[in-house]
Amino acid sequence: MWVYVVVVGRLRVTQTTLDGQQIIIRYLGPGDVVGYAALTGAVAPPGAVTAVDDSHLIGMPAALLREVMSRHSRIAMNAVALLGGRYHDLQVRLRELATEKVERRIAHTLLRLSQQAGRRTARGVEIAFPLSRQDLAEMTGTTLHTVSRTLSGWETRGLVDSGRRRVVIADSRALAEVAEEV
Repeated sequence: MWVYVVVVGRLRVTQTTLDGQQIIIRYLGPGDVVGYAALTGAVAPPGAVTAVDDSHLIGMPAALLREVMSRHSRIAMNAVALLGGRYHDLQVRLRELATEKVERRIAHTLLRLSQQAGRRTARGVEIAFPLSRQDLAEMTGTTLHTVSRTLSGWETRGLVDSGRRRVVIADSRALAEVAEEV
């Protein structure tokens, strides 16, 4: 097994449920690590990784990286920090899925994606990779219909502008208010 670092591009990490439903776990971009589960001695990766745009990665056999980590504590500590960050992110998302209304989950997801991969444009902050409404539904644990209805309502209010596999956050502050609404 190998561990990779994304140099350029964007990857989507998915898992498939027992009934065949695909769930998007996260998106990865430049500087993110892919295959870190190999560091734990996992026999198989926990998800499938697919490029969503042209991507370049640098790889190293996991066994070699474990050896380097055993000789250089700083590298090992960085790996622990990486795993801790991923664990924290998953805990936050699990709490959102278990306790929040769907509109808040969608808002949180869009804001998170805009922080990870947003680029400022004249219209607002564009999520800089192809993102469909179905992708949002899979990430937020809801249906395509609910995401479409929610985004359409937000478009009417001027919060977002979405189109074919594209989302622009036109009013980040108002979207953050939706995300934090009690």
